Amino acid sequence: MLQAIIGIPCDIKMVGPLPFHAAGEKYIAAAAGGAGGVPVLLPALGDKTALKDVLELVDGVLLPGSLSNVEPHRYGGAPSRPGTMHDPMRDATTLPLIQQVLEQGIPLLGICRGFQEINVAMGGELYQHVQEEEGKRDHREPDTPDVDAMYALSHSVRFADDGLLRQWTGQDSAMVNSLHQQGIKRLSDRLICEAVADDGLVEAYRVRDAKGFAFAVQWHPEWKYWDNPLSMAIFKAFGDACRQRRNQRQRGPQLTETLCHHSE
Repeated sequence: MLQAIIGIPCDIKMVGPLPFHAAGEKYIAAAAGGAGGVPVLLPALGDKTALKDVLELVDGVLLPGSLSNVEPHRYGGAPSRPGTMHDPMRDATTLPLIQQVLEQGIPLLGICRGFQEINVAMGGELYQHVQEEEGKRDHREPDTPDVDAMYALSHSVRFADDGLLRQWTGQDSAMVNSLHQQGIKRLSDRLICEAVADDGLVEAYRVRDAKGFAFAVQWHPEWKYWDNPLSMAIFKAFGDACRQRRNQRQRGPQLTETLCHHSE
């Protein structure tokens, strides 16, 4: 069985005075080790991206997290505060990419910023500063140079009664890490909530009536995924869906050849 190709859209990051297309190593490692695929980085070329051609190359798409925020004009939000980090080229790449991925039934997994991007692409809205909303906890990471402490389990999430997380894990809740400031203000009508935090914030969802696997989480399952049963369950389900699509794509030409041969 051939390994599935998993596309990971890049951020635009400045290295010195020059822009680079980049993706976090932990997402690449999780796509390879957790999902069992071959990661391929997709440049953030914005409107210049030949999305149709790109999607012909992949069997799944993983939308990774990032330090940057989705630009608020994308969901009708107020202008960002000075100093907020944005990545307009990533927005211009991923938001239309999401639409085409869903239309084609390509497996899709969103993480953190990717979770927020799918909601925006589907017409939802975001909080820019969750910790300032009444009744909401502070979901930002602790101010520490200790990376393990930064990604430590932070709060509980409760799984939907009839959701995929319950199906995959056999559990009704779990502890997750928390490293975000943006969050779901209004969940798109095209999405179905899969998990909520103890303060009611949506933390996971699936796409309603999706043609294939289409799932996203606010937390970071990619961090030391091998040590966390919930993370392993998420990446296994995503990887299985990518492999299934890979197999279907491989059978297509073979079936065409068989039909043509028998018609001669």
